[in-house]
Amino acid sequence: MNLKDIHSVYFIGIGGIGMSALARYFKFVGKEVAGYDRTPSPITDSLIEQGVSVHFEDNVNLITDAFKHPNTLVVYTPAVPSTHTELQFYRDQGFDIKKRSEVLGIITKDSFCLAVAGTHGKTTTTCILAHLLNECDLPLTAFLGGISEDFNSNFVLEGTEYSVVEADEFDRSFLRLTPTVACVTSMDADHLDIYGTKEELEHSFREFVGRIKPNGKLFVRKGLPLEGITFGVEDGADYSIENIKIEHGAYIFDLVTPSEVIKDVRFNKPGRHNLLNGLAAFAMAVQTGAPLHRLAEALGTFKGVQRRFSYQIREKDFVFIDDYAHHPTEIDAVYQAIREMHPGEKATVVFQPHLFSRTQDFADDFAASLSQFDEIILLDIYPAREEPIEGVTSQWLLDKIENPNKKLISKSVLLEEVKNCRSGVLVALGAGDIGLEVPKIKKELSYAH
Repeated sequence: MNLKDIHSVYFIGIGGIGMSALARYFKFVGKEVAGYDRTPSPITDSLIEQGVSVHFEDNVNLITDAFKHPNTLVVYTPAVPSTHTELQFYRDQGFDIKKRSEVLGIITKDSFCLAVAGTHGKTTTTCILAHLLNECDLPLTAFLGGISEDFNSNFVLEGTEYSVVEADEFDRSFLRLTPTVACVTSMDADHLDIYGTKEELEHSFREFVGRIKPNGKLFVRKGLPLEGITFGVEDGADYSIENIKIEHGAYIFDLVTPSEVIKDVRFNKPGRHNLLNGLAAFAMAVQTGAPLHRLAEALGTFKGVQRRFSYQIREKDFVFIDDYAHHPTEIDAVYQAIREMHPGEKATVVFQPHLFSRTQDFADDFAASLSQFDEIILLDIYPAREEPIEGVTSQWLLDKIENPNKKLISKSVLLEEVKNCRSGVLVALGAGDIGLEVPKIKKELSYAH
């Protein structure tokens, strides 16, 4: 497929974080862009503001003639069912139809591609990496899996020599990429609805590593069963963070590289997991030839990613944090960060489980992770692309949580519930539509505090 021959691009599932970044790219390079999504969202609102036509009904009649022309590329997300009417229409008409991952691979294959893989930490690491390269004035294109607070977008286009991408293991998407520099942050069991077993997931990561260009570099978190340049926190890795101090809610540390030690580096995002993300991004960025000390300085100006340990309210006696965590390991990481940054404070968690299959696969681990908090408020499972699984409910999960300070509520009474929260820390967790409730919670609690 030659992108130069494409006149228009139609997206089925345009409101997804990865899909919308591609839509912005094609709009930026002068293509006609339109698409369908199931529901309006802040992302679809911003696309419409940029001149992208978006509709919310699966109806072929709503697709304009410009997108029924033979030189239209159709991009779809694996989250869209095969029964989707518009997808079937394009298939029946013999259009060029590609998954998001395929298109991303085509766009980035001729660039110096830096790809971040891992079951946790991809989005934050990718956003930090894009920020570091941008601060060093490198010509980059970045496709981000979240809204970067530095760019206020999930897409950056400041040139085409370097590309920064999130290498997503869902649906084996990352096997479409050919990175120059790659990183694997973690390989915990996840997406078992796709892979079946942890072993099959790990096999897929090894396949991804095998796609690195000749003379390319691989960075791996120390302890993972992969051969590469290692990074870690206080563990003697090739790139490591040592002598950590906390000052005014920020980390100050020494950054040890294979060639030198950079002292008193600052990083503002809480949590040891975020330190690892920052270190991985730094190590990858070094491969571009950017000056080490300039990269280290840029770590200190990274603002963050929406829904990744994002402080919504930060007052002396109360904080409200929003985070995308939807896996037990991620919940543990958020809990660690809260305890480190807000020691002694009572912490209440509001959690919306994401997917019936993930809840079923990790129910006991979810229960253990959530039980650490002082108080647990559980919402119903967000189904996303799935049908219900008999017996797998939030009540079933609640019963497994050993902490007695727990309750299951409907989303309709969430605001009333959090208004009565007496904890010093409130955190909202989940990858579903709980993110849409966060502004409402913030507004409600801003009045109360």
